Amino acid sequence: MKRFVILLFLGAGFVGLRAGELLRLEQSLEAMGSVYTVVAYGEQRAGMLAAVDDAFEEVRRIDRLLSNYRPDSELSQLNRAAAKGPVRVSDELFGLLEVCREYSRQSQGTFDITVGPLMKIWGFYRGSGRLPHRAEIRGVFGRVGFDKVVLNSAGKTVSFARDGMELDPGGIGKGYAVDRMVDILKKGLVHSALVSAGNSSIFALGSPPEEEGWRVSIRDPRDAARAMEEVVLKNASMSTSGTSEKFFRAQGRLYSHIMNPRTGYPAQGTLSVSVIAPRTLDSEAWTKPVFIMGRKWTEKHLPNNPHFKGYRFFICEDKQGGSQQPCAWLQ
Repeated sequence: MKRFVILLFLGAGFVGLRAGELLRLEQSLEAMGSVYTVVAYGEQRAGMLAAVDDAFEEVRRIDRLLSNYRPDSELSQLNRAAAKGPVRVSDELFGLLEVCREYSRQSQGTFDITVGPLMKIWGFYRGSGRLPHRAEIRGVFGRVGFDKVVLNSAGKTVSFARDGMELDPGGIGKGYAVDRMVDILKKGLVHSALVSAGNSSIFALGSPPEEEGWRVSIRDPRDAARAMEEVVLKNASMSTSGTSEKFFRAQGRLYSHIMNPRTGYPAQGTLSVSVIAPRTLDSEAWTKPVFIMGRKWTEKHLPNNPHFKGYRFFICEDKQGGSQQPCAWLQ
């Protein structure tokens, strides 16, 4: 089950405004299991179309690099071979894995793209979820943990310490693709743009005409028709992860797709997290540790860290007992 947690204020089509004003272009593409949308402003129709087409072609290329649904992707080939010995990978993929290792280190292991085996037994791979037996969870738990991924920077090789390990790019793929699209649009004849992946990871390049930035709303995780907050983004990203994206109910409890790699179970206690950051790769990645660890851990570890300058965190907790403010910005 999928519900959008970010509302984008968009129109449709290619619109030519009055003389001297900017043209507006909106186009979408289905790729990597999501819908990618670009809303762009510029002066030259042909140049804008070319830039947007190039951005969408970049998404297709990244799909061939990172998709774990495509058996011929570089990541899928790595997953099949890395337990047998070191696998030489492209500089691009190796660089991404190094970034993931740093996310894992900074988040005390709660960001972890090795959760592939857990996602499968919980039914979130090509499915909406199922409740596995505890023995199933114990059986795959030893295959999870970024400490079991060996990165050799000298030879750009990757190997797994255990059989049955599998990398899952779900925590970074959309964010990485959006950032690459924005880089391409910047080089084209695009003055400003809003780039969205699945309406949950976005980047606002510049601002639309006569506006201070792009207006984006964070939706109520319990009621997708209601906006919780409106933010104005300019040259910044925002990503949201929540229980409403993919979940199932079993034995009176809700289980979401956001997996806690330290327990082997879906994270509990949080409904949704929105992160504003300079890059979409970062905003998407950090929604998961904040969701898993919660408000108190985030308050203690992230705001005063120089690495997180320019970040903002909006957290909706799963509070019981009629709490008056379950959703709020981290102060």
